[in-house]
Amino acid sequence: MDLLAELEPVVASNLDRHLRMAKEWHPHDYVPWSRGRDFAFLGGEDWRPEDSPLDPVAQSAMVLNLLTEDNLPSYHREIATRFGRDGAWGQWVGRWTAEEGRHGIALRDYLVVTRGVDPVALERARMQQMTVGYDSGDKTALEAIAYVSFQELATRVSHRNTGRATGCPVAEQLLSRVSVDENLHMVFYRNLMAAAFDVVPDEAMEAVRDEVIGFSMPGAGMADFARMSVTIAKAGIYDLRLHHDEVVMPVLRHWRVFEREDLGPAGEKAREDLGAFLADLDKRASRFVERRAAMAAR
Repeated sequence: MDLLAELEPVVASNLDRHLRMAKEWHPHDYVPWSRGRDFAFLGGEDWRPEDSPLDPVAQSAMVLNLLTEDNLPSYHREIATRFGRDGAWGQWVGRWTAEEGRHGIALRDYLVVTRGVDPVALERARMQQMTVGYDSGDKTALEAIAYVSFQELATRVSHRNTGRATGCPVAEQLLSRVSVDENLHMVFYRNLMAAAFDVVPDEAMEAVRDEVIGFSMPGAGMADFARMSVTIAKAGIYDLRLHHDEVVMPVLRHWRVFEREDLGPAGEKAREDLGAFLADLDKRASRFVERRAAMAAR
């Protein structure tokens, strides 16, 4: 069976839905240009740490989110390779890429204009990140759909909570707007995966199991990712508890993963594996929250 061809009508209908739901917005509207000033190259002053209105946690979260967005060319290649550039699939690939492109533009303009982070260090990190790029390995199209169903929601949660952590109403408004895009993208992929469950339930369950168990954010390969991830986890911006409660479980519930009655032996085995992993993830998330609370109390 050609699953991509089987799902193309679902892609077309969900693309139509997406275009009806999506609202036009412009990155320049969300940047406080009046706060900008020249750097030394044009006769002004270069960045100093005291210029930033953001605390170290917010700086780490903003940089992590932006560098993740910066790898858009790699992400485009990934989905174009798996989904193709023709028909409804190709239209979606182009539209998704165009919408995602706004996020990096707006975030970078905000950070540079407000002097939120060192722009030289940021540019060097961008060069390094994009040179390395992103490679999801040998995922099938079905595995890719499963992965982005979770990843888009994870990115939405991370952006939303980062906006709150900045303490800046402008940044919060910007990241809230970006989060709306990410949520619409999640719904698109989540609906495709729901359709895939109806067509190939066992294969879909196996893909979901593998992507949940092996999940990592697309920025995981960047330099300093581990340190920044720990920083934002300790701050409650994105941690195991949020990953379990606000990302993985809502999507699984939408697919009725644990109520389905159309699975064969392979699908049942995958569901058992998934259930065992989720139980362990829940325990690890609880331990992390308890340790964080104890550290805060000390």
